[in-house]
Amino acid sequence: MIGPLQLLGTGWNFPVAPDPRAGGLLYTGGPDKVRQSIWIILDTEPGERLMRPTFGCGLRRYLMKPNTPATRALIQNDVETGLSLWEPRIVVQTVSVDAGGDPSLVIIQVSYIHTADRRADSIIYPFYLQGGAADATP
Repeated sequence: MIGPLQLLGTGWNFPVAPDPRAGGLLYTGGPDKVRQSIWIILDTEPGERLMRPTFGCGLRRYLMKPNTPATRALIQNDVETGLSLWEPRIVVQTVSVDAGGDPSLVIIQVSYIHTADRRADSIIYPFYLQGGAADATP
């Protein structure tokens, strides 16, 4: 019998990297794979993938925009839409987009429920509206 964690899937680790022990690629599965998939959706710009031109949520359109409540509300809407379209293994509970300590930083927090086992989880995604900050990875 297949357990609920197996229903969440297994795949290449993000970012893709060689496994120094086995000589192949690193793999991940379960809740970590879902978390990495959410990160990929947030980090992908529509049009970036040839075979899925609408994939992603398009956060880069907010680069160089002011860190205002209006900008954060638009980001929140795009994150909710992107995740509902591209991640069927979760049900989004809340998306909050708050100003970070840096004037160019917004903190995106997504709380969600795994559809396979109804377990709650969350992810925090830092997004810089202006350059100068190091690129964050999961």
